[in-house]
Amino acid sequence: MSKVLMKGNEAIARAAIAAGLDAFFGYPITPQNEIPEYLSKLMHDAGKVFVQAESEVAAINMVYGAAGAGKRVMTSSSSVGIALKQEGISYLAGAELPCVIVSVMRAGPGLGGISPSQADYFQATRGGGNGDYRVVVLAPESIQETVDVMKQAFDIADTYRNPVMVLADGLIGQMMETVDMDKPIKKRHIEPKTYATTGTDFHEGRNIVNSLGLDPVYLEKHNFHLKDKYNQIIQHETQYEMINMANAEYVIVAYGTTARICRSAIEALKEKGVNVGMIRPITLWPFPRKAFDLIPKSVKGLLVCEMSMGQMIDDVFISNKGRLPVGFFGRAGGMVPEPDEIVDAILHFEDKVVEI
Repeated sequence: MSKVLMKGNEAIARAAIAAGLDAFFGYPITPQNEIPEYLSKLMHDAGKVFVQAESEVAAINMVYGAAGAGKRVMTSSSSVGIALKQEGISYLAGAELPCVIVSVMRAGPGLGGISPSQADYFQATRGGGNGDYRVVVLAPESIQETVDVMKQAFDIADTYRNPVMVLADGLIGQMMETVDMDKPIKKRHIEPKTYATTGTDFHEGRNIVNSLGLDPVYLEKHNFHLKDKYNQIIQHETQYEMINMANAEYVIVAYGTTARICRSAIEALKEKGVNVGMIRPITLWPFPRKAFDLIPKSVKGLLVCEMSMGQMIDDVFISNKGRLPVGFFGRAGGMVPEPDEIVDAILHFEDKVVEI
C-alpha cells in the first residue's frame, strides 16, 4: 500500500480511470474544473474518450448515448451545472442506463458563489427531473472515501442500470490529502449489457434504447418495475456509519465535510463531560432510516448539522418518527462551520430545536 498526496478533484479523476471509465463528457464550472482537466490527459493516455461538450445539456445527452452503447460513462459538474442536466438524468433513469454523475457543490441559490456548500441535497436526492425516478447518491467525507465510493459507483450503476451521483462539496474537491489509489474494493459480477445498442450478439434483432412510453398500460408497468428496483437498492445499498453511540446524550446527524467537523466537536464535548454520538449517512439516497431505530435510550435529542439552511433535516424528521426532539445548526452561502459552533449548539440544544 502506497499513499500519495493528492487534490480531491484529481483523486476523483484517477479513481474513475481505475474503475474502468470508457468515456467522459463534461463542461467546465468551478469548483470541479480540475476533474475534466485531469481527465482530458488521463483519458487520452488510456486510449479512452474525452469530450468537452458545448454545454451541460449536451454533455448529459452524450452520456445517454455512450451509456446506451454499453460503455462505462461519467460526467461531472457543480450545482447550477447539475441543474441543467436534470432532464437528461430523468431520461437516463427512465431508459435504465447506468452512469456516474459527480457533483461538487458550490454555494447558491442561483449562480451563488464558488465556496463549498451542502445546499444541493434536495437537488441530489429529490432531483429536478420529471417522473417517479431515483438516483443513488453517495456522500463521502474524505478524499480516500471519495476514491472508494467512486470505484463503487460504477459497479452500483451497472448492477441496477441506474444513474449514481457522487455528491461532494468544494472543500473535498479542492483540499489535498494522502490517498491510497490501490486500496481494493469488493468487485461485483456485472452481467453482460444485452440491453445496449451493441448488445445484439446475445439475441436476434435490434435493441432500442428509449424512455418514451406512450401506452399508459406499458408505462405504468415500467414504473412498477422501476419501483421494485429502487426497493432492491434500499434493501441492499444503504450505507451509514454510527459513531460513539454508546451512552450518548445527544446524536449529531451530518454527512460529508460537515461530519468531519462534527468529529472534532464530539471530541471537544467529551472533554467537557458531554457524550455525543453521530449518525453519518454515506448514501443520502437511500437515506439510512433504519439507523434511527438503533439510537440508544440515553439520547435526549438529535442535532442536524449541514452547510445549508436545512435540507437533510426533512429526512431526519421522517426517520425519527417524532420520537426525539430535533435541533438544527447550519451555515450557508459558502461559510464553513467551526467545531466550537457545533459544541455551542449541543450545549444550548433547547435553543436549536425545530418544529415540523
